[in-house]
Amino acid sequence: MTENPHIRPEPHVSDFNVPVVEEFRANGGRVGGMFEGGDLLLLTTVGARSGREHTTPLGYVRVGGRLLVVGSAGGSDRHPAWYHNILAHPTVAVELGAQEFSAVAVPAEGAERDRLFDEIVRRVPGYGDYQAGTGRVLPVVALERAHVEGAEVANLADKLVEVHTWLRGQLEHVRTEAGAYLAERAARADADGPPPLGINLQLRQHCLAFCESLHFHHTSEEFMFPHLEEREPHLARTLDRLREEHRAVERLRGGLEALIADLTRADPARLREEVERMTAELEAHLDYEEAELFPALAAIPLPPDPARGSGR
Repeated sequence: MTENPHIRPEPHVSDFNVPVVEEFRANGGRVGGMFEGGDLLLLTTVGARSGREHTTPLGYVRVGGRLLVVGSAGGSDRHPAWYHNILAHPTVAVELGAQEFSAVAVPAEGAERDRLFDEIVRRVPGYGDYQAGTGRVLPVVALERAHVEGAEVANLADKLVEVHTWLRGQLEHVRTEAGAYLAERAARADADGPPPLGINLQLRQHCLAFCESLHFHHTSEEFMFPHLEEREPHLARTLDRLREEHRAVERLRGGLEALIADLTRADPARLREEVERMTAELEAHLDYEEAELFPALAAIPLPPDPARGSGR
């Protein structure tokens, strides 16, 4: 039996944080005790090793419209677990007040990180104390909203449009970042000699977030296709073609993830070439899927109509 990718266990919360999380959710983000009066959010990440979701309360600061969190770990000499998790799985869930949204977690680097950290310390001096107490550089991580809700989703066709729009937008974002990074490297080479090898964390995180989202989307569709085929037998050949296209896109996705596995050795020029290949392949796949499946998916309501059962 194919496992439903949407059924997941509840995220793990440490015993210490359970009452904080419960109070946060019960009071629209307001908590008392040691966090009273502070700006707090809940960050849910996917474990780098376990693959299990974990929810952690974190202080946040907004700088220039950016939502920032700091990997302070109370001044510990080791990065917090959530930071290791976002490097492995950049797509996170954020609860901010009564809002819930997905985001891409992108650590700031170099002079940009230092500028942001200085501003954070100016507003919340305690982070400066944490930094003074450890030899590691405290990470500053931007939580970039991954998706903005559009039109109301009333059926599976609407949902497919929403997901496809996000995938197209995220891939275009990666293409733009790759081009900008290559231009920056070229300018640096002209001015100062050969640029360093590798890519930056921003490009890497967005590329990995796209790859993970694409894999989850196609895994979800593979779970749905047998049910759709049972409901709409005339779509059997179309679904077989889509499965073949999934395998082709999956090979490209695996190649992209392999390219960015090592930041210091990743070749940005080759990465851009592979992103262009992915763009051409994926656009053709999405266009075909939308043209062939929309009429059937538009007849399947979201949320499902209990009165119609499975719809068969």
